[in-house]
Amino acid sequence: MKTLPPILAAVALLLAATGCASKNTQGAGPYLPQDTTKYTLENTEKFVLMDQATQYSVTCTGLQQRITPDGRLEVVANVKNREARRIQVQISCVFKDAQHFSTSDETPWQTLILTENGTEAVHFTASNPLSKTYTIRVRQAR
Repeated sequence: MKTLPPILAAVALLLAATGCASKNTQGAGPYLPQDTTKYTLENTEKFVLMDQATQYSVTCTGLQQRITPDGRLEVVANVKNREARRIQVQISCVFKDAQHFSTSDETPWQTLILTENGTEAVHFTASNPLSKTYTIRVRQAR
């Protein structure tokens, strides 16, 4: 019976040890959370499209914001229909504080009818002066 040369024996031993080490650490934790933009857009963007149909049909051509005399945030979004047919969507605004947490100030979903290739200005006003930022959401009409 032949024995392996010392170098091959060392490589075999190293490979075996590496395989064992990786098996032992696969189930160990803790782990960092996996982030994906699919679920964080509402926290990072000011205008989001909630489904694939609106992503194809709707765009925002401009956002304006100002502070009213009583300290509340007012937002105007120019929402454009990219299609050559009339569409109906729903739109809402979530107002947030300076750290991007909701101030429990969310407008109800309202129906918006956009004519062929038309643009509509939609106004939102926060109900309290705590709001410093916002996210406008658009989805298919239900």
